[in-house]
Amino acid sequence: MSGVMERTLAILELLGRHPEGVQVSAIATALDMPASAAHRLLKELSQFGYVRQLRNQGDYALTIKLAGIGLAFLARTGVPDIAQPILDRLAADTRELVRLSVIDGEDLVWVGVAQGAVAGLRYDPGREQGIKVHLAASAGGHAWLATMTDEEALERIGAQGLRPDFPLGPGAPASIPEVLACLAETRGRGYAILSNGYHAGMTAMAVPIFRSEDGAAIGCLSIAGPEVRITPDWMEQFHPLLRVAADEIGGASEASFFFNRNRALTAEAETRRAG
Repeated sequence: MSGVMERTLAILELLGRHPEGVQVSAIATALDMPASAAHRLLKELSQFGYVRQLRNQGDYALTIKLAGIGLAFLARTGVPDIAQPILDRLAADTRELVRLSVIDGEDLVWVGVAQGAVAGLRYDPGREQGIKVHLAASAGGHAWLATMTDEEALERIGAQGLRPDFPLGPGAPASIPEVLACLAETRGRGYAILSNGYHAGMTAMAVPIFRSEDGAAIGCLSIAGPEVRITPDWMEQFHPLLRVAADEIGGASEASFFFNRNRALTAEAETRRAG
């Protein structure tokens, strides 16, 4: 890894996955950079208030500053105002975890959540907000990829990789043909399903969100919970509610500059690919 900016951003992303803090030596090893370079960049980030050393000669961790910038940006996009009441209602109706992901450039990012399960087994990952969705290994990723041609989907998978850098459940697709088979099933069924995939013992179903004006995909909406509850019959029962909620968000998306900006960026990217 070379380049000051690339290294700095890599450090911030790494620390974002480890709120408990990380030692300088571990950061250097994980990012394949000299420990002296990692230490220098961490000191500079500390001076600007983005990281702090948890104790003398100890681990480095993010401060709340970066999160604050992200939350302020998200609030100003209008996405929470548009989506949160819909997420809350769907979570209350299904009594499971509901999550919203939005397309940001070439990525799908989790930005909203509502927990409907109040007792018993709960699927509550908690640390995935603001994280890029791994497309090949998630129901939301499959829902988005299924809106594309196989060639376009393979391009997205190739850019991100087939497997993420964390353990998956035994149901996660292990090969490109398996992913393509899942996408074909998703198109035929109308919604994506992944059991024992992103997390062992959990099942998720997801649908794409389409902008009402032109039908372009702008995100995905998913319901997830313990496999013992999210059965095929359960999904057939609640799929209509999931689709209605996704359509509501799609219809309201015109009020958010974020979705309108992404429309322009998507058109630009498609023009570049076509050229």
